Amino acid sequence: MSALPRTERGGRTRARILDVATQVFAERGYHDASIVRITAAAEVGQGTFYLYFASKQEVFEEVVRDLNQRVRRAMVAASSAETGRLAAERAGFAAYFRFTAANPALYRIMRQAEIVAPHVLREHYERIADGYVAGLRAARVHGELAEEIDPEVAAWALMGIGEMAGMRWVLWEQPDGAAARNGATTPEERPGLPPEIFDATMRLVERALSPTAGTPTEGRTA
Repeated sequence: MSALPRTERGGRTRARILDVATQVFAERGYHDASIVRITAAAEVGQGTFYLYFASKQEVFEEVVRDLNQRVRRAMVAASSAETGRLAAERAGFAAYFRFTAANPALYRIMRQAEIVAPHVLREHYERIADGYVAGLRAARVHGELAEEIDPEVAAWALMGIGEMAGMRWVLWEQPDGAAARNGATTPEERPGLPPEIFDATMRLVERALSPTAGTPTEGRTA
């Protein structure tokens, strides 16, 4: 079982190993990755690695959980800053796409997890869904969500929209130089979805969730 660091320095070392492991797994795949590659890239000894992780499998599972925590934190921070449900949806989706652009390893790691650690992959999606369902239920209580919409079904369906749109217009565009064409020089500066794609996606989401047949909210947040 993964050991928690006892010191601040230990926390930094463990975080560095996780960060490097994320990149190694994303670039080489689980089976071609190795503890030797991870420790060499992290500039730590194998003995140090085993202070925090018992095996390659364990560090991989922790990488999945770490990505999950980080993407949820980004989406919650963005959506909780809004007061209305549709505005929160827009902010949350935009945050997700920005995170995907800055962290393309998210998709690559989760695809591997489907084979390597399916129980952790399920945990990843369920943790995202739990918060999403709670938000949609609260929105329905406050009249911000159509009564006939099942919050759980809606949450999983909307997660699917976000994941597929991110794969098509964020992940797959990066190898073709889309980030560079948009002036991005670091991962954090990479844009999310192209504005017109983001707006089209949000029109679909907002019209599906809106309790009244009105015009979706305006503004671009991608």
